Amino acid sequence: MPAVIEDSRLQSIRDKVEAGERLSFDDGLTLYQSSDLLAIGYLANLVRERLHGDRTYFNVNRHINPTDVCVASCRLCAFGKRAKDPNSYTMSLEQVWETAGIGWTEAVTEFHIVGGLHPELSLDWFCEMLRGLKERFPQVHLKAFTMVEIGYLAKRAKLSIRETLQRLREAGMDSMPGGGAEIFSDRVRRVICDHKLTGDEWLETARTAHELGLHSNCTMLYGHIENDEDRVDHLVRLRELQDQTGGFVTFIPLAFHPDNTALEHIAKTTGFMDLKNIAVSRLMLDNIPHIKAYWIMMTPKIAQIALRFGADDIDGTVVEEKIYHDAGATTSQKMRRGELLQLIRKAGREPMERDTLYRPVTRTESAFTVLV
Repeated sequence: MPAVIEDSRLQSIRDKVEAGERLSFDDGLTLYQSSDLLAIGYLANLVRERLHGDRTYFNVNRHINPTDVCVASCRLCAFGKRAKDPNSYTMSLEQVWETAGIGWTEAVTEFHIVGGLHPELSLDWFCEMLRGLKERFPQVHLKAFTMVEIGYLAKRAKLSIRETLQRLREAGMDSMPGGGAEIFSDRVRRVICDHKLTGDEWLETARTAHELGLHSNCTMLYGHIENDEDRVDHLVRLRELQDQTGGFVTFIPLAFHPDNTALEHIAKTTGFMDLKNIAVSRLMLDNIPHIKAYWIMMTPKIAQIALRFGADDIDGTVVEEKIYHDAGATTSQKMRRGELLQLIRKAGREPMERDTLYRPVTRTESAFTVLV
């Protein structure tokens, strides 16, 4: 049944969506400024079902955070700590490999590896870490290091971004997560993450990775001091790079969690805001195949609803997540495969297990086999 559109400003956007036309910056701004959430969700769901039908993707993955020591002092972060902080930690190589193996089964298809900007861990250390993981878990895809981490490792090693990526790829890095993008606006970054790469540098690092044949995800952090124009600008710049490289696989809108950060006075995001960001992302990012509702951040219940607001992916089993739980996330740190299946089915969608690059995975008695 066609949705009832209460906000007349959305009618021209509806015409574009139904015709498969690209939305403009002004269209994106209209979407963010409208309070007609059900109509926006309806339009996003049209695009979602056009691309994926009822399929909802998930994977069996594990998060590994080798260290929380970080030289940056980003106001948005509750994870990073100074090296002298008695509560900080840094794994040895053996501990990283042991952590990867705890509870590991052949069902695991991905290790998601990110951490702080450690002042002493070198590019060689991380290359050895990757090689050790590949030797012990050769069938597991290593999705590792944000663009921010790459920039920091390159600077410390006195190498170019391209050379640094080549070294890590040769050591076993298969693809990259999308974290650290935050919001590309220079005005906002000066307040929330002035120790990180600029927005332009993040995009150029992603461009270089894609040129080398590495796929990556991309993200946007919302719900802090950004405004509607900042969010639309962020989405359009990602879309423009995707037009040029085609290297982004999934976009993940990330809700800001203020607890235990320097911005803890900011109110937490609402379900309304979470669903709107999912929907607007799906409508604006017409060239990025997948939109993820990250259940760790938005809660499983909101993630279920998001599957009707444009999202087609709900992430994975995770097992242990530190970054957002340090910032006050109260969701579980893991979810069993069967629980994910139930979550998706209760939302009226069809579960589709995938690997990192969205190739279907089928379960056998002892393992999962990628169907190429």
